[in-house]
Amino acid sequence: MTPTGQRSRTAERTWFVTGASRGLGRAFVEAALEAGERIIGVARDVTPLDDLRARFPERLHAFPLDVTDRDEVLAGVQRAFDVYGRLDVVVNNAGQMLYGMLEEVTEEQARRHMDVNFFGPLWVCQAVVPLMREQGSGHIVQVATVGSFGGFSCVGMYSAGKTALDSISEALALEVEEFGIKVTVLQPTSYDTELFTRGTTATEEHPAYAGLRARLTQMWSGVQDPPPAKAAPVLMELLDLEKPPRRLAVGGYSHELAAQAEDARRAEAEAWKELSRKGD
Repeated sequence: MTPTGQRSRTAERTWFVTGASRGLGRAFVEAALEAGERIIGVARDVTPLDDLRARFPERLHAFPLDVTDRDEVLAGVQRAFDVYGRLDVVVNNAGQMLYGMLEEVTEEQARRHMDVNFFGPLWVCQAVVPLMREQGSGHIVQVATVGSFGGFSCVGMYSAGKTALDSISEALALEVEEFGIKVTVLQPTSYDTELFTRGTTATEEHPAYAGLRARLTQMWSGVQDPPPAKAAPVLMELLDLEKPPRRLAVGGYSHELAAQAEDARRAEAEAWKELSRKGD
């Protein structure tokens, strides 16, 4: 092991990446290919990966996959496994944004959102764990969000789905560690992806929230998000760690929010401990 706690890697790894065509998924795929890894990338539309497939025809395989369809996921993961006979790294990156106040969210929007952001990764995990258990190793990376530290106005459903993913990932880590499988939740800062454009569904706006929307717009205006390629080296270094963390904030802003959220919860618990103890 190196002085930084990293393993010196001699064999290329095989990756399975959902939402591989754009944003963070594309950045992760490109960085892994440049590092000599083998990738199976899936998304609803994989044509944006055509340029990478031309550059790395032997090491990048891509095919369409709808993560909300459990049967399709089970078959797709097996298809990916059959390409190289193993899966070493699985990155659950597929996701979408549902933008709007909770009162405005329709049942169809809520269920569709959870299908993509929560159930999709769950189906992938159910498909890959038996394969990784059989080979005795593997690393599952769940792409959550800085928002899973707590809810926030207008993006409550997005935070809810990612927080649920965060929670089951911690449970999964405890369940599979004896099989040699590692699980890490990434909580990235906001990157300059298409999440807020192509990947966004918006609610029908209720006039009662016009003032809050105006304040949020003003707060978010002028914010310059870093390119997703900035996150890729963090993932590459994480995967080389002998004992990786179960949860990692990615980006300085995300790290600061995580620390602030932990401090605030600790302070609130201390402030109300006497009331809490009356329940004994």
